[in-house]
Amino acid sequence: MTGEHQPRPDEERREFREERESLWRITLAPVIWAAHFVTSYAVAAVICAKAPGLLDTARLGLMLATVLALAVVAWLGWRAWRQWDVGNTGDYTNALGVSEDRHQFLGHAAVLLALISAIGVIYGTLPVLLLDTCR
Repeated sequence: MTGEHQPRPDEERREFREERESLWRITLAPVIWAAHFVTSYAVAAVICAKAPGLLDTARLGLMLATVLALAVVAWLGWRAWRQWDVGNTGDYTNALGVSEDRHQFLGHAAVLLALISAIGVIYGTLPVLLLDTCR
């Protein structure tokens, strides 16, 4: 008896699928932040240049987009928090470099990126809230 764990084929597939989902979680929150930023400033520029009378409607639409973006970023952050699993392990660092540590590190990185993305979305929305006119 060697005592070495031989992974089953379905176990390797499941682990690969989870790591692939981790990479999406890491990527999506900053992409949502960037898309929200570009959309907000593009809509504001077009409305101010072509139809300033629709500014209040555009402001309402951008606020709805902000709420949607924050909800998706929060969901991604919550999923990443569960993957990080710091509540059960109490381990804030994953220094061993084994498969489980890499899995939890990806969750940790995704939580931090979701937090930064949420702050970016909020700061990108401030001009929409604070400015009354296009001038």
